[in-house]
Order: sequence, then C-alpha cells, then structure tokens
Amino acid sequence: MTAVETQVQYSTTYTMSTTEEYMTQEDDWDRDLLLDPAWEKQQRKTFTAWCNSHLRKAGTQIENIEEDFRNGLKLMLLLEVISGERLPKPDKGKMRFHKIANVNKALDFIASKGVKLVSIGAEEIVDGNVKMTLGMIWTIILRFAIQDISVEETSAKEGLLLWCQRKTAPYRNVNVQNFHISWKDGLALCALIHRHRPDLIDYSKLRKDDPIGNLNTAFEVAEKYLDIPRMLDAEDIVNTPKPDEKAIMTYVSCFYHAFAGAEQAETAANRICKVLAVNQENERLMEEYEKLASELLEWIRRTIPWLENRVAEQTMRAMQQKLEDFRDYRRVHKPPRVQEKCQLEINFNTLQTKLRLSNRPAFMPSEGKMVSDIANAWKGLEQVEKGYEEWLLTEIRRLERLDHLAEKFKQKCSMHEGWTAGKEDLLSQKDYESASLMEIRALMRKHEAFESDLAAHQDRVEQIAAIAQELNELDYHDAATVNARCQGICDQWDNLGTLTQKRRDALERVEKLWETIDQLYLEFAKRAAPFNNWMDGAMEDLQDMFIVHSIEEIQSLITAHDQFKATLPEADKERMAIMGIQNEILKIAQTYGIKLSGFNPYTNLSPQDISNKWEAVKQLVPLRDQMLQEEVARQQANERLRRQFAAQANIIGPWIQTKMEEIGHVSVDIAGSLEEQMNNLKQYEQNIINYKSNIDKLEGDHQLIQEALIFDNKHTNYTMEHIRVGWEQLLTTIARTINEVENQILTRDAKGISQEQLNEFRASFNHFDRKRNGMMDPDDFRACLISMGYDLGEVEFARIMTLVDPNNTGVVTFQAFIDFMTRETAETDTAEQVMASFKILASDKPYITVEELRRELPPEQAEYCITRMTKFIGGEAPPGALDYISFSSALYGESDL
Repeated sequence: MTAVETQVQYSTTYTMSTTEEYMTQEDDWDRDLLLDPAWEKQQRKTFTAWCNSHLRKAGTQIENIEEDFRNGLKLMLLLEVISGERLPKPDKGKMRFHKIANVNKALDFIASKGVKLVSIGAEEIVDGNVKMTLGMIWTIILRFAIQDISVEETSAKEGLLLWCQRKTAPYRNVNVQNFHISWKDGLALCALIHRHRPDLIDYSKLRKDDPIGNLNTAFEVAEKYLDIPRMLDAEDIVNTPKPDEKAIMTYVSCFYHAFAGAEQAETAANRICKVLAVNQENERLMEEYEKLASELLEWIRRTIPWLENRVAEQTMRAMQQKLEDFRDYRRVHKPPRVQEKCQLEINFNTLQTKLRLSNRPAFMPSEGKMVSDIANAWKGLEQVEKGYEEWLLTEIRRLERLDHLAEKFKQKCSMHEGWTAGKEDLLSQKDYESASLMEIRALMRKHEAFESDLAAHQDRVEQIAAIAQELNELDYHDAATVNARCQGICDQWDNLGTLTQKRRDALERVEKLWETIDQLYLEFAKRAAPFNNWMDGAMEDLQDMFIVHSIEEIQSLITAHDQFKATLPEADKERMAIMGIQNEILKIAQTYGIKLSGFNPYTNLSPQDISNKWEAVKQLVPLRDQMLQEEVARQQANERLRRQFAAQANIIGPWIQTKMEEIGHVSVDIAGSLEEQMNNLKQYEQNIINYKSNIDKLEGDHQLIQEALIFDNKHTNYTMEHIRVGWEQLLTTIARTINEVENQILTRDAKGISQEQLNEFRASFNHFDRKRNGMMDPDDFRACLISMGYDLGEVEFARIMTLVDPNNTGVVTFQAFIDFMTRETAETDTAEQVMASFKILASDKPYITVEELRRELPPEQAEYCITRMTKFIGGEAPPGALDYISFSSALYGESDL
C-alpha cells in the first residue's frame, strides 16, 4: 500500500482526546546550539513542510522540527497518519523518562517496518539534537514516501531518478542526472508538472536564465493545484552550490505520488504501442508481399507469351539473336526472379508465424496472389521455357542446313546453266543441209557426243531438283525463287531433250549418204567427252561444300578424298591415251600430207581444253586437302570444348546433389541447438554462394559450345539445363531450410519452450517421418500423438487436423507440429487486454478522444489509431469521439468480444 493510499485511508474520526494527547508539549526543554549550513536549512524547511502536510490531516502541525518532536507525541501521531496503523498508547507524563518512552515507541514502530536505525536514539531526539532529528525524519520519508517507488526493478532512489528522467526527456534544456544540480534552474520541476498537467504551465515561455522565477512558478502551481506544500526556497536552491539531495528527493517524491495515477495510463499506453507496432509491422509485411507478388506475377505474365512464341526467323543471324536473348534471360533476368520467388515464400512463412505468435488471424493474400498461385504460375513458366531452347537449337540447325542447301543449289544451277548456255541455239541449227559428207558424218558424231554429254548431265539436273524439293520440305524462306529457277532448268532440260531428238532424227536421215568417218577424230571425241565429264564431276566434287558435326564425319570425307586421289594415276593414263589419239591424228596428217582444219568435227573439246582442265583438277586437290584439314582442326577444338564442359559438369552435378543431401541431414539433426543448426546452415549457404563462380564458368563454356553449334556431348549425362535447375533448387532449399529454423527459433522464444523440449519434439517428429521428407502423413501424425500420451477419438483428431493442416494438403509439417504442441501454452496479448488498456487511457469512458490518444501515445501510434478507429455511436459523447472497443476486436480478427 502506497503512502498516498494510507493517507486516504486515515480515519477522519480520530478522537479529539487522542489528538490533544499527542499535541501536548512540555513548556520547557533544553535547546542545543546547532550549526545552520545551507543543507541543514533546506532540510529543516523541507522536512517540516512534509511533516505538516501529513499532520494537518490530524488537525495539527509543527513549528520547530527539533523541538516539537521531543516529547514523542506528535512523532507517534505522524507515524499513525502516514502508516494508517495504531501505535501503543503514549505515556501522558511530562517527565524525561515519559518522553523517552514515547520516542522509543515511535522508533520501535519504525524498526518494525524493516528500517534499520543507525546511531539514532530516543535520548538524542528528546534532547533536541537537530542532526539526529533530521536523520530520523529522513528515515521516515525514505520508508513511507520513497521506498515503494520502483521503476524497472531499480532501487528507490534510482527508480525515482529514472521516473524523472523519462518524464522530462522530451523537454528542452532539461537533463536530470541527479537530485541536486539538475534541479537548480527550476526547469525540471516545471517539466514534471507540464508533462502531467500541461494546462497549469506554459513551458514554452520559461527561460533557463530565470531559475528563481522558474522555481517559484513550480512551487506556487504545486501548492495551489496539486496540494503539494512549498517545501523549499528558490533563493536557497539557486544560491547553494549543491542543493541538498534529501530535500530535493523529498519534494520530488511528492510529485511522484501526486501523479502516480498517470503511471497506470502510461503503462496502458505502452501496451497499446506494443500491440499497434506489431500490427503496423504485420501490415507492412502484407503490403510488401502483395507488391512483390504482383510484380512477380506480372513478370511471369509478360514472359510466358515471349517463350510461347515459336515463330521461326528466316535467317541464321536472327535466330542466333533469339538464342542470345534466351541466354540473357536465363543468366540475367530469371535468377533475380528466382530469388524473389524464394524470398516471397520466406516472407509469407515469416509473416504467418508472426501473426500466429501475436494471436492475429492468418494472412490471406488477394485473390490470385496466394503462394500456390505463384507456384502454379512459375510452373507454367518453366513448362513453356523447357522446350524453348531445344526449339531454338533445332531451328538454327534447320537454317544452317537450309543455307548449305541453298548455296549448293546455286552452285549446281550456275554450273548447269553455264553448260546449257547456247545449247538450244546449237541444236536448232540446220548446218547439215549444206555440209559435205565428211561434215555430215562429223556433225552426226558430234551430236552423238553431245547426247552422251547430255545423258551425263541428267544426274546433275536430278540433284538440282532433289535439293529444291528438300528446301521446300524444310520451309526455306526464299523457296519461291528456288522453285522458279528449278522450274526454268527443268523446262530448259525438257526442251533440250526435244531438240536433241529432232536433230538426231535429221542427221540420221542424211547419215546414210555419208560413208567415211575419221575414226581417230571419233575415238578422240568419244573418249574425251567422258573424260571431260569426269573432270567436271571431279572439279564439282573438289569444290563441293560440306557440313559436319564430328571428327568421325570429317574423317569420312578425308577417306573419300584419299580414295579420289588414288584414282588420279589411272585418270592420268586415260588423259595420256586421249592425247595419244590426237598425236596419232597429227602424225597421220603429217605422214600423208593431210591438211587439217584445226578442229575435231566430232567434238568441241580440244587437247588444250583437256590439258587445261586437268591442270585445274590438280590445283583443286591441295585446296581440298587444306579445307579438310581446317575442318579437322575445328572439330578437334569442338571436342575439346565438349570434354572441358563435361569435366566441370561431372563435378558440379554430383556436388549439388551432395549439398542437397547434406542440407537435408542438417535440417533433421537434433544433436545441437537451433542456433548451431542455423550456424551450420549459414555456413552451407556461404559455401554454396562461394561455389557460384563454378556455375558461371560452366555457363561460359556452355555458351562457347552453343556458339560453335555443338549439339551433343557423349562425355557427360549433365546438360546445362540440368545444372541450372539443380542450382536453383539448391538455393531455394537452403533458403527455405534456414527460414524454417528461423521460424523454429522465433516459435521457441515466443512460446517459451526450452531447447530440450524442442529436441524432444524433433525426435518424435523424425521417428514418425517415415519418408524422411520433413512431413508426416495423417496416420503417422496420429501415431505420434498417441505415443506422446494423447487420447484421440475421431472427432478430436479431426479437430486437431484442422489446426495443423488448414489447407487440407494431407501432410503435417514440422512447423505445424511445433505450433500445435506449443499452442495451449502461448502467452500473447489478447483483445480484452488491449481493450482494458484503452479503457485506462479513456478514464473508464466507453469512447476515447483524439486529444487523449495524442497525449498518451507516441505520434506514430496515435495517428495509426486515429485513422483506423470508427466514430463512437451512442451516449453523450463529444464530437469526434472514437470507438476503441471495436478497434481492439478488429486487431485480433474478432467480430464480437
């Protein structure tokens, strides 16, 4: 019971006879000569005023503190008034031993209250020893006015000082550090009054350079409005280098008791601030979740149509740019989104844990923004992403093939068109009508050679048609031009066949007119034409473009080229034989004096043509050798890229799997504390982060492989996609595991469960986690509860399942298990507690005003309440009154308390 309460309880029916008994004083007493230093003067005035503030309730007072307590009567009366208890009946005699007896009764009563009186005896009090009397009164003040003051479990003096510091902290020019110097300028006292009664003092008009004015203002206001008597002199305090601590403490303690009722309101305000701070933080987390979820879903919504667009570009450059854009997406754009998705799940779990711990309803995101909605959207993104890169590479391979075929088509068409140039005009000539016999026969043989040549070119025309057909089948972008050119060649070929047949018919009609043919010219023509055609084919083959993707394929081309080179000696023999025929013609002509016209009537090929083309073939052979060797070098470089990628992938892939398994072991290990598990997981996380450079290096090697158009790798079963997916799963797993342990720590600390209890819960959970995947089936969960002593019926177990699995997922996580095991022991703020706190601030009214909220709460919390409380309806409430009852219910998701 505080001193103030005891004062109130003091009976006003105190009998006059008893009062007179205590007020009786002896007329003569011995007066000691006392020194009168500043501290003694201050104590005399302060202690006298303090005693009179209590004695006046009994209808009396003292004038001289060391004289009026000598007979012990008013001392006993003072103790009865401030304690509310009865002391033994005083002795009525006026002799010295009567006085000593009464003082001893008072001292014994003080000692019975646990106060140790050191060096204070009844004789000194009776003798009027001023220092002993002041010491005794200070002991009484300490016991009944100051001892019960305690702030945050401090001593009485420290508690009173801490109370003063907190109350005056916001005020300018006030810095309370002690009970002497800090009070000299009077601002601290004025701040105490203004803090609780701002209507009594205008603090803004006070000046630090007017200490006496400030002190007198505080003394006058306290005496007039707060019923605190004037216990000090302003001049004494200002003119004393160090005012007396005991006098200041005595006076300040009166303010503490005068404002004690305000402390209850402050406590209530602190509770409300705490609750509102939790609510504000939760709302901030909810808004942050909504914002992140909206941004992530919008990014997914924009990205999916881009990945679904499988419209191929018409050129290699455009498709390679698409591939480069996709690589940028995987390396630059997607990884931050993976982190955002993981962070979103972590934030959601942390928010739900905080809401459970603060007894708030669970957070339900906006429609379409649940974690499951984001997971489904992400799954859809990965589904369309999965085949996009494969499609790109297939299209690039197709375009590469198309470019190769288109170039080959152009080359063959150019060679064929070069060969057919002028052939239609030649076949349309009617030179045989005026030719001689020899000329006719020559024309006949020439035409036969042409037919042989024409037949040899049939294969080339078929190749051109086949290439055009393949270009059409592969959807070549310029197929119209190809088809037009191919059709022109085919139409021309058909026309050549028709003209050839017509010319043969005409020559055969006149062939019977001619008898002699120069066999040598004919033989030359017949052998030169196939050989020339063979050389054309050889030149075509030597200049033929090729595309390969492995060393085996290029080796096959080299083998074919070597086989061709092996035929060159035999071809050279044929060339020499043909040239021998020409030499024989010249020899016969020279021998028999035949004048030659200088050309073979049976062919347009001359010996010089054969020689020139043969030289051209020999020059193309080493060029072909060089091209093949360059391709060998390129394929060898590709093979090195394959092996380099495989060497790293075969290390990184198992490393990721091993880390996944290790994280799983750490998450179920109960050998250490949660903090040790957290440290282990943080270390694993740092190791994983440090390993990122290996993934980046592998990405670089993968890019080199794609740029080299390498489409397969027999040295490893790991693709870059496997590594990327594994890496993302590893990052997500470690982040989720760390968050789970953080939530367990948060739950443990908030619920007050020990590490041993948590280990016991983990051991039970692990025992019934049959699949070792961090989740229990309902049957395993029932078995676990039974093993822990729960007597479960079907109805009770169904109720428990709604608590641990509200979304009907069919599994119980460890976090849900911990929440259930600690749910009944939770000590959290309730709506009733918050409402009771508001009721204190509102002075028991059913409503609260804006002014009361702003006076009792910090600005941020006050504005939070003002903007969210509804208008109070009913009763005689002033304008602007607010309904704190419905607001308290809404904080905890309750519609009716």
